[in-house]
Amino acid sequence: MNYSTEQIRKMTGAVLGPLCAIVLWLMPIDGLSEQAHHLLAVMSLIAIWWITEPIAIPLTSVLGPTLCVILGIVPIKDAYEQFANPMIFLFMGGFLLAKGMMVNGLDKRIAYGIMSMKWVGDSPRRIFLAIGLACILCSGWVSNTATAAMMFPISLGLLEAIREMMAENGKTIDLKNYKYATGLMLMTAYACSIGGVMTPIGTPPNIIMIGFLQELAPQAPEISFFQWMIWGTVAMILYFIIASVVLWRLFPADVDHIKGAKEFIQKSVDSLGEWTRAQKNTMIAFSTAFVLWVAPSVLGIMYDVDSDVMKFYDSHFPEAIAAMIGGLLLFFLPVNVKTGEMTMTWKDGIEGIEWGTLLLFGGGLAMGSMMYDTGLSAWIGNGLKEALGNNPSEWLFVGVFCVAALIMSELTSHTASTNLMAPIAIGAALSLGFSPIPVAIGIALASSLGFMMPVSTPPNAIVYASGYVPITKMIKSGFIIDLIGIFLVTIPVLMLLVKYVMGVD
Repeated sequence: MNYSTEQIRKMTGAVLGPLCAIVLWLMPIDGLSEQAHHLLAVMSLIAIWWITEPIAIPLTSVLGPTLCVILGIVPIKDAYEQFANPMIFLFMGGFLLAKGMMVNGLDKRIAYGIMSMKWVGDSPRRIFLAIGLACILCSGWVSNTATAAMMFPISLGLLEAIREMMAENGKTIDLKNYKYATGLMLMTAYACSIGGVMTPIGTPPNIIMIGFLQELAPQAPEISFFQWMIWGTVAMILYFIIASVVLWRLFPADVDHIKGAKEFIQKSVDSLGEWTRAQKNTMIAFSTAFVLWVAPSVLGIMYDVDSDVMKFYDSHFPEAIAAMIGGLLLFFLPVNVKTGEMTMTWKDGIEGIEWGTLLLFGGGLAMGSMMYDTGLSAWIGNGLKEALGNNPSEWLFVGVFCVAALIMSELTSHTASTNLMAPIAIGAALSLGFSPIPVAIGIALASSLGFMMPVSTPPNAIVYASGYVPITKMIKSGFIIDLIGIFLVTIPVLMLLVKYVMGVD
């Protein structure tokens, strides 16, 4: 029987994970308490299964805390309390808002609105940039996967317009071997991943890191929604410029105009009709959440951080509550008062919540919290301290973790890799006397640069399935963008910006 590479990876992990855990459990290890020693064994199983995926990643995340209770490492309350972390509800509210935008067509209205702007026209290069712009703006608020799924047929439709134009001019093209088709598909995928870095809710690694910082480094300054958007927007712009230049150089168009492109886009815009009441309500809900998210930064300019106004706002409207207010408004804003129809139904809302991601997030926070409480993360941090020398450069320290996060995100889920690396990096930073914020943000941003493989992130897999993206082309373009992004943007530029915004040395 012939097994695929994916099947071999899963079967290998299924055997290697428990075997490694048993060996570590039985092996004497100096410097670790019994709790930390046994947790290390469980963590090795979870890490291997996160990477190899013999079972679904969210299930592995729930398995970790469950095993820790069964094996007597921690009591049940400590194992499961992180599943009620406020960050879970920040994510949940974001999911509800994203689902509302999708169900009511607000995301398509935004995307087609960008595509129909006058500056776009029928220029292949401008269409190429407009597709990317629509992707990054949507994926900052809607999941990368959902944005890619929405933009994918739009890109296919534009490529079909090119093929028909060429046919009318007596030239037959095979889109599977057409450079511009490859470039447009890759732009669709990459821009969806790039846009996710803009906001804390744009992609799971962002919110995971904020959660870990709050749990494992409560002494560090708290990162607000607006503060994240400062460096997230800079990162998004710089990554997008790099991706656009690289992809256009590798996959240029061979025509100056795409006949029929404007008609295709306008027809799609017209099909949306007038703004519906549901779309207006969704915009109200989203705007409410957004205002509540950025209000602390505005109030911080007007009032002292220790003022009664700031204390009241922080205690009554933290970011998780702002997200839930926006999400819950969708169930209360009526579309039709007489029939009782609301902007979003309970069924749509429940289906809109990515429960697997929430379980993965909660399980990751639980394992990270246990690593910190048992001293396992400090033990690992001290080991890294010895490996890097007594006084390692902070730039080297951040660089090592950013590169490691990037490599791991190419091989497995960027969410799983962030869950795995976050507690180690934060613990190591604290052991070395560094602020944990720069390395934490660096890992989150680097995890979004998985552009080389279809398995790196769902948007890559979606466009690869079109047949227009040869694997060698994805690897080549992804490697170039990864390399430039990590060494010219993530480590030097953004680390300085993060340290400046957060006021850390």
